[in-house]
Amino acid sequence: MTDELINGVALADTPEKLVKAVQELAAAKDVAAIPTLIAVFGYNNPTAAAIASTALVQLGEAAVPQLLTQIDDYNYGARAYSIRTLAAIADPRALDVLIDAAATDFAPSVRRAAAKGLGNLHWHKLEFPDNQTAPKKALETLLLISQDAEWSIRYAAIVGLQGLVNIPDLQQPIHTRLKEMLVTDTEKAVRARILLAQSQ
Repeated sequence: MTDELINGVALADTPEKLVKAVQELAAAKDVAAIPTLIAVFGYNNPTAAAIASTALVQLGEAAVPQLLTQIDDYNYGARAYSIRTLAAIADPRALDVLIDAAATDFAPSVRRAAAKGLGNLHWHKLEFPDNQTAPKKALETLLLISQDAEWSIRYAAIVGLQGLVNIPDLQQPIHTRLKEMLVTDTEKAVRARILLAQSQ
């Protein structure tokens, strides 16, 4: 059954047919669909890609290994969907990929998605000592990109930092950095986001 639905995605020859085929495949909720759903990210069809992303998030941890190995180095749109999907699943196995994307990707959409994702990973799923060291690695990256020249990246870094502020060991450096940014950042939207983070 799933094979037929996968075939339907491959044979779809119009944007509308692709959306319908992806909807049907997503509804199957079958792990066998994971590679095809990831491939849809690269088809330049935002509606189909959004459906595929939602389906992969619902499949959860089962989708993570293939999402990590199938990230598209050439198509930044596809890469952004992969990073957003990994961020939504919040599996800490995505940490290194999210750090790399947040710090070094040339596409702002990819960097923003990764930065937000770094604040919301499920750290409790890691064993000791990784559950101590991994959040600190995320913090280092977010502090670094909170100094980025692009205001939307700094904004995303604040969202990520707000997600990490629940970890006792990280509260002091986060509060310190947000106070600094409130004084030094010239972008109104960034300062407004800092005030929101501080009020939580």
